[in-house]
Amino acid sequence: MRLRHQQLPVPAGGLPPAFAGGRAVALATTMALASALLTACADSDATGSDATDTVSVGVAGNVFDVPLRVADTRGYFRKHGLKVDFVTVTATTGTPSLESGSLQFLNSSPTGFLDALARGVRETAVGVDGLGNPLGLVVSKDFARRHGLTANSPSDEVARALAGSVGGFSSANTRAESEIFLKDSKVEPDKVTWVPLPNPSADRAALRAGRIDWFVTSEPLPLQIQESGDGVVVANSHTVVEWGGSYAGYGQIVVTRRSYARQHAAVVRKFMAAVREGTSYLYEHINEPSVVPVAKKALPGVPGPVVRASVEEVEWPWFADMESEVWRKTVDFVRDLGALPEGADITPEDWSNEYLR
Repeated sequence: MRLRHQQLPVPAGGLPPAFAGGRAVALATTMALASALLTACADSDATGSDATDTVSVGVAGNVFDVPLRVADTRGYFRKHGLKVDFVTVTATTGTPSLESGSLQFLNSSPTGFLDALARGVRETAVGVDGLGNPLGLVVSKDFARRHGLTANSPSDEVARALAGSVGGFSSANTRAESEIFLKDSKVEPDKVTWVPLPNPSADRAALRAGRIDWFVTSEPLPLQIQESGDGVVVANSHTVVEWGGSYAGYGQIVVTRRSYARQHAAVVRKFMAAVREGTSYLYEHINEPSVVPVAKKALPGVPGPVVRASVEEVEWPWFADMESEVWRKTVDFVRDLGALPEGADITPEDWSNEYLR
């Protein structure tokens, strides 16, 4: 805000004696008023619609980051007076970074959030930006050929073919998600020979080398393997009911420190307003090619067709509101995975929709 200085005309005969005698007082009063106005302008610029608050958000470099990238690319954060710095974190570094204050927000899995709560970390979930588990079960081309499996094979047929096979897994969660799928199709998990591997990239290498017949992990890796011709995705969250949002509940949530939410409620509301617009855009435009260039920012190096198919694996919510019933499903699903820490549960103090209003 600029103060414009205007030179007032001096009456003929000079200033009146009363004004001339009080000139110093008047000048001091004018300067004080100008100072007050400048201060008011500064405060207005810091808190008004033109203000820009910079916040850091932790992301994992997976398909659940897409709504945040949409919100950034389409200017939703900027519209709400925010500048966002994206920081790539892992399952082990995300929560400590949030608690240290180096992050203001964390795009978190429910498993990570529940684990933090069980350890007494005072976090709060302030919105949901993805539902379900975008998983893919990819088999080697040779295994698919021998068992007559294709991308369109019924899930029960796929499960029966896995009896007697060699399955890879790189985390307790992906093995548990595989076992949930097998059990639902009446195939006992102990009929599979399980091979532990250090990470999904090692799963891929083992599949290519013929050491394993199949594995399950989050997209886009299974679809990338299929795109490269090294395997076939024969089950996903569309064909396996237990991996979908209606069964598994929340897939990704936005988390912040409780103390930060109390002290910076306006910033949290701005952030979630932008995220909500990002998820709503995906909800409306999920099948449109225009989504791909934006999504590729969350999935750099991934081919366009794989990006598009991966985005379509997630159920993007029209609203970011959370519900007690869906939280119950989420906790039950994490318990089914065997990943629920002892004593962990969700209480009304652990999540809030008040920052979505």
